[in-house]
Amino acid sequence: MLSVAAALAIVLEQARPRSPVVMPLSPDMLGLVLAEDVVSDLDMPPFDKAMMDGFALRSSDLRDGRAELTIVEEIPAGKTPTVEVKSGQASRIMTGAPIPQGVDAVVMIERCEIAGQNVRVNEPRAKPRMNILERAKEMRVGEVVLRSGARLGPAEFGLLAAVGHTRVHVQPAPRVAVLSTGDEIVDPEQKPGPGQIRNSNGAMLLAQVARAGGVPRFCGIARDEPTHLRDMIAAGLQADVLILSGGVSAGKLDLVPGVLAELGVEALFHKVAMKPGKPILFGVKGREPEAQARESVAALAGASGSERSTPCLVFGLPGNPVSSMVGFELFVRPALRALIKLDPNACWVKARLTKDFPYRTDRPTYHPARLQMADAGWTVEPTPWFGSPDLRGVQPANAFALLPEGDHPHPAGETLMVLRVDND
Repeated sequence: MLSVAAALAIVLEQARPRSPVVMPLSPDMLGLVLAEDVVSDLDMPPFDKAMMDGFALRSSDLRDGRAELTIVEEIPAGKTPTVEVKSGQASRIMTGAPIPQGVDAVVMIERCEIAGQNVRVNEPRAKPRMNILERAKEMRVGEVVLRSGARLGPAEFGLLAAVGHTRVHVQPAPRVAVLSTGDEIVDPEQKPGPGQIRNSNGAMLLAQVARAGGVPRFCGIARDEPTHLRDMIAAGLQADVLILSGGVSAGKLDLVPGVLAELGVEALFHKVAMKPGKPILFGVKGREPEAQARESVAALAGASGSERSTPCLVFGLPGNPVSSMVGFELFVRPALRALIKLDPNACWVKARLTKDFPYRTDRPTYHPARLQMADAGWTVEPTPWFGSPDLRGVQPANAFALLPEGDHPHPAGETLMVLRVDND
């Protein structure tokens, strides 16, 4: 049986980023990864500007920070100064307005008293360049302001707009189909009958996909009947990634592996040495023999991964809700991050146990836990939990602590590897 590390290596080998696409600057790009360097087309600011409302003046006119000066002009933001400020003069200026000629300081309005056509200034701390933002202090024409690989958040949106970059090359978010399976599963709005349960996994996986940066689509509930299951899986295989929940174990009605094989999905592993989630399946659809041969030739020739085929990645997750959740976080989430050129391993941290936690397990176990940042670094405390069906027990957790196989005392202060699930 494969280890988690070996299985993840197989997943990431197949999770090759798609070709970049051009998108207009819009909220739809939030969280996507930039696929080009962005260069400024202007100096920012394009002129020396006032950093606050006040009076623009010559600092040499102030004696011990005091002077009474003649007001020669008022300069609101958006207006170009028309009068050069000479000794004994000042211009009233608003935040963001260009600095007039002859000026080397701006004194805030709270330090000034207007008296008719004059202004009395009292600012003992006045000095040259006070409250003036120099031209091109933020960026210069031709300067790279965003590098390829940057993840687009509100600040990046502002920078793109500031430099007029309104059509942007980005790594496209993967399209992810989610399909629940099982005769016992009913939609959440239905009241379950005898032997039935509501479809909690579907809603949970859709939320996990969205949090991981994918574009989720729910395909419905497939019954334990080969033709119905085949039709629904075939539709899901049109996405970049297909996630199935349930039907991947070795029971009589666990039909998913056989149907996937009929539809041309090449299973790369089925079962991983982990708890919960041992019967997880991973495969690919679209790696025809000719394509695989081309990949081998390309690899020998040193071709980049972007020139390879991009199959549909297929994940068969167990039906128990926590098994499904853990399988997603260990394998699907890293794959989605790799598809958009983010570090697939960035969700792991080292943390110290806050209390003794003796634990016995026959396989490496991913135990729900509460992760917190303290002065000395990350700390972790496992949360109460009775196993893979206990979704409610996972709700207070924001991480999974990796507990190694065997019988271990796990004393307070021991360092564990912890998988964060509350970061993007």
